[in-house]
Amino acid sequence: MRALRILLIIAVVLGGVFVAVDRAAVYFAESEAEGRVTFGEAEAGSTDVSIKGFPFLTQVTGRELDRVDVTVKDVRADAAGRTVRISEIRAQLREVTLGAGYTSATASRATGTAVISYAALTEAADEGVTVAYGGDGKVKVTGSVQIPLLGKTLTRSVLSTVTLVDGDTVKVHADEVPGEGIPGLEDLVRKKTDFERGIGGLPEGLALEKIEVAPGGLEISMSGADIHLAG
Repeated sequence: MRALRILLIIAVVLGGVFVAVDRAAVYFAESEAEGRVTFGEAEAGSTDVSIKGFPFLTQVTGRELDRVDVTVKDVRADAAGRTVRISEIRAQLREVTLGAGYTSATASRATGTAVISYAALTEAADEGVTVAYGGDGKVKVTGSVQIPLLGKTLTRSVLSTVTLVDGDTVKVHADEVPGEGIPGLEDLVRKKTDFERGIGGLPEGLALEKIEVAPGGLEISMSGADIHLAG
């Protein structure tokens, strides 16, 4: 019995050591990956990597990780001549294969969400236009237009619907623009408040699928296959 107790104690100690070593290896790998992960041609302000699954050492020996969660903040991607800042990209990567020397990685499958804040959407809009949350799945767009016939400038706010067009373009379109009996007013307002902006710079193979208007910004769901992450 005494020998059995000793063996059990040794097993527990060794198990604890293995877990500690495994977790330390995960921490080191996550820190290294954060400096190497790239997300297409976009420039990112910061990247956070979380490797899931246990044990990690077995996975890395086989050069395939079950799941890796990546959060990329402040992503700047060129879109139709403008800079569109994506506030945050949250991606869940499955079956991540590590390349030779662990310098590259490719995810077999990926799902996630890209968030564009209203401040970023305002930056992408025309000069003098602001975009904010309008409630009930709408955005509120405010802009000023000059009325030559009246010799004055009018500021108008409209509630707009946001849609995803062709899988890579955000379209903002006012539901209704009161003309107020002023000839051409609606067209002038729409030239300011209605706009489309493409989203570029995401990795090849990752497609945008659905857009939702939330209090914190536009949330765009995405998914893809064979996503190249680093290297």
